[in-house]
Amino acid sequence: MLTLAEENHLKAILSISLINPKKITTNAIAKEISISPASVSDMLKKLLEKKLIKYEKYQGVLLSKKGLTLATNILRKHRLWECFLVNKLKFDWAEVHDIAEQLEHIRSVKLIDKLDSYLNFPKYDPHGEPIPSKNGEFPKNKYTPLNKLCAGEKGKVMGVTIDEKSFLDYLTKLNINIGTNLHVLDIIIFDNSINVLIDDERTHISNDVAKHLLINKL
Repeated sequence: MLTLAEENHLKAILSISLINPKKITTNAIAKEISISPASVSDMLKKLLEKKLIKYEKYQGVLLSKKGLTLATNILRKHRLWECFLVNKLKFDWAEVHDIAEQLEHIRSVKLIDKLDSYLNFPKYDPHGEPIPSKNGEFPKNKYTPLNKLCAGEKGKVMGVTIDEKSFLDYLTKLNINIGTNLHVLDIIIFDNSINVLIDDERTHISNDVAKHLLINKL
């Protein structure tokens, strides 16, 4: 039986590794779950004792096979609950993360399997992030960050790499959501920001925003 804090750390390690598969640092974990690096170090010792991670000080963290299985299950629950909240209860995509953080700790396997079936086995959550199957398999995609597109290219927004409320609220102000079609007009060399066309309206997007938008090139 894991504590909520242990589950949160395992999920954080997995979430980071899905974006950057290299060994995960304590600072990266601390930033992901908004606690101090010292607190993360203490937790990593506990996870190591339970053989849920592979960890050497200053060398980074990797999930063990057992840790990966547990973390994947927690992440699956989180993203399924986000789908339920947005698709069935009509919550805004920017407000479901914190609620799903609470619901992901429900331990009933039967409930989660029924939830998955009720939602017709979704492959992606409302932010476009992949939902692992019951067997722990992630759907494959070949999406490209917006900042990697060239002037003249077109694409559709398929996901984001961060789901912080402030970021999602900002995207909403830009009229950007999952499924939004973009046309890259030009790229500003000075700061790598991008001018795009959205619904016939010219919009300026910073590189810091563009790198977190996943695009299916058309």
